[in-house]
Amino acid sequence: MSESSTPATTPPVPSEGLVIVYTGGGKGKTTAALGAVFRAMGRGWKVAVVQFIKGKWRTGERIFAETLPGLTFLVMGHGFTWDSDDLSRDKRAAIDAWETSKELIASGNYPLVVLDEITYVVNYGFVDVEDVVAALASRPPHVSVLLTGRNAPEPIVALADVVTEMRSVKHPFEKGKKALLGIDF
Repeated sequence: MSESSTPATTPPVPSEGLVIVYTGGGKGKTTAALGAVFRAMGRGWKVAVVQFIKGKWRTGERIFAETLPGLTFLVMGHGFTWDSDDLSRDKRAAIDAWETSKELIASGNYPLVVLDEITYVVNYGFVDVEDVVAALASRPPHVSVLLTGRNAPEPIVALADVVTEMRSVKHPFEKGKKALLGIDF
């Protein structure tokens, strides 16, 4: 079977998973995570994505994800908390998303679980960082968990196997340009 062939009926499960963090003030954290999703699904893995903040927008990734068998894509937030008119609702949504995430990780059914924008809800105090660290540390050995968001908390960074910090060098937002359909959402 060549490298470009379709994966076997029963895809190989990795023997060892990683904790991966994409953080920093630059653009591209979710985009990079979705690249990992694409790669894992190309190997026939079941993948789960939980989005903690995004919720109001029908993003391109959300529209496409709904068409993909083998991908569990859960948009559990209500939008950006700085636009919120009900922080208690946002906190409840974050807690529900975290409880779902813990179940997905612990199940071992998903060799890759992406926790998109989880750092925000941890930094806001909606989800306890020590609970996140405990769930990551006790995950099944073959499960990789990829966490995204700015300002990754130090306990998560310390536990992680891979940490990539995105740094903004230049961005059209700085010139007042709006987000572009198909590029930014």
